[in-house]
Amino acid sequence: MKINYCLMGLLSMGIFASVTVQAAPSFSKAELERGRYLVRIGGCNDCHTPGYPESGGKVPESDWLTGSQVAFQGPWGASYPTNLRLVVQSMSEAKWLTHARAKRLPPMPWFNLAAMSDKDMKAMYRFIHSLGAKGQPAPEAVPPGQALNTPYIEFFPKNMPPIIHAVR
Repeated sequence: MKINYCLMGLLSMGIFASVTVQAAPSFSKAELERGRYLVRIGGCNDCHTPGYPESGGKVPESDWLTGSQVAFQGPWGASYPTNLRLVVQSMSEAKWLTHARAKRLPPMPWFNLAAMSDKDMKAMYRFIHSLGAKGQPAPEAVPPGQALNTPYIEFFPKNMPPIIHAVR
């Protein structure tokens, strides 16, 4: 009988410990509102939320940032908008700061994120994290010249003059 109580006690502590370890961090309402604002005005939903531009931004927040199966194809090959909700759930805030600022394939404006303050990047992380995991990972990028079996948007400039960078 003592063994059963001991086993039950150990099991309940294990279950409690697993729930405690997986509990979501709490963030202030102000941080979450700032993150929501930055995601919205930063255009994150335009690519990372299916149907967002087509609906004039009328996608429920519960469906935001789940990535897309629609590729952006250009001279770099084809890239897919990442499921940010899955990405953020799998990393710490510190790792997010490095990850979000890393050079990415077009049309991702990684250079805009690289210029953001740590405070703003943390607010975005906290907001995205608060949404929880949802959806599937986006497909991997496809090198130039390979056929795509998903829908895609072409990013090939037509009739564009050469770009000349002024030297200062």
